[in-house]
Amino acid sequence: INISNQNLKAAAAQYTQARAALRYYRADYYPSIDGGAAATRNRISNNHPPPVSTNGITYSDFQIPVELSYEADVWGRVRKTVESQRGQAQASAADLATVNLSFHAQLALFYFQARSLDAQEQLLSSTVAQYEKAWQLVESQFQGGLASDVEVQQASTQLETTRAQAIDVGVLRAQYEHAIATLIGKPASSFHFSPLPLTSPPPSIPLQLPSKLLERRPDIAAAERRMAAANAQIGVAKAAYYPTISLGATGGFESGAITTLLSGPSVLWSAGGSAVAPLFDAGRRRANLDQATAAYDETVANYRETVLNGFQQVEDNPAALRILEKEADTQQRAVVAAEKSLALSLIRYRGGITSYLEVTVAQSAALSDEVTAVDILGRRMTNAVLLIQALGGGWDHSSLPERPECCGRLTSAVVR
Repeated sequence: INISNQNLKAAAAQYTQARAALRYYRADYYPSIDGGAAATRNRISNNHPPPVSTNGITYSDFQIPVELSYEADVWGRVRKTVESQRGQAQASAADLATVNLSFHAQLALFYFQARSLDAQEQLLSSTVAQYEKAWQLVESQFQGGLASDVEVQQASTQLETTRAQAIDVGVLRAQYEHAIATLIGKPASSFHFSPLPLTSPPPSIPLQLPSKLLERRPDIAAAERRMAAANAQIGVAKAAYYPTISLGATGGFESGAITTLLSGPSVLWSAGGSAVAPLFDAGRRRANLDQATAAYDETVANYRETVLNGFQQVEDNPAALRILEKEADTQQRAVVAAEKSLALSLIRYRGGITSYLEVTVAQSAALSDEVTAVDILGRRMTNAVLLIQALGGGWDHSSLPERPECCGRLTSAVVR
């Protein structure tokens, strides 16, 4: 997944874009310097008004100008813009970690679900073998006149139905296999892993306190960083109320002959400043500030909702694991009872005490209980994966880059 998952690569590219945008706005801290060169050949009309001595003259003009411009960040517009973009870049880094965690969790879910189906297929295959023996028993008794054709058909129906169920499991198992292939960036037709039935229960998972959870989940960190970025945009909107102060300077060389272009007398320069403040904008700045404030309120609500969802997920999955563990114990007792009932029914049938219908009912009950037990084990593994994902999967808030504009280690560490 780290190397070949295309969605993870897309998330990494989004993070790179956010870092580049931050560097773009951060450049406003420094002056902008432009340089160039120009050469023109000009002729003044003989009839150029008013008549002067230069009319009719043809002359050359060579220039090497250098221009410097700088906006003084007196009111913090540039600083707040950079702060907002830094928050967005950090949120993108947290998004990348969220996507990374999500796909690893998805891989684990698909894997354990496939292994659960392997266990079901193994159970159904062994049940088919048992039903074949039962069918042979009924068939031999039918040949000996001790069983009816109805009982033979009952045994045959039970056998073929279970055999079809065993085959049908392969459909969903193949889909999980193909989904895993896509996650790891391989064509579905070229990927396969051998069946391995799921037998072990999930390990115990240490829980963190809610206060720790806020530092462990990248989606919560992303929501918090977006909230900080939106807050900085309010500062940008407020700075628009104050004058924009710009400083500028121009220098260079200008001459009518290229041979004297770089000489001392050809030097030119100018310097100055300006301050521009809007006097009337029909409420545009106020509307921009209201929009920034509303956007911040939205991110605050999203942050709180993300935190609440995180707490809910952490509560849901331990509760599910605890309840499923009890259910697994109860279901195991049901499986044992169903197997005993089936064994007794077979003994009664062989002794001629009961019909094969009783055996069929006992077989159906035993198979249903065993399939349920396997399904519960798979659900326990699924909830264990979801719990680890809800706890952040080992991620920590300290993994966020403090200065994403100059540090790309997060991208190189996640996607190569």
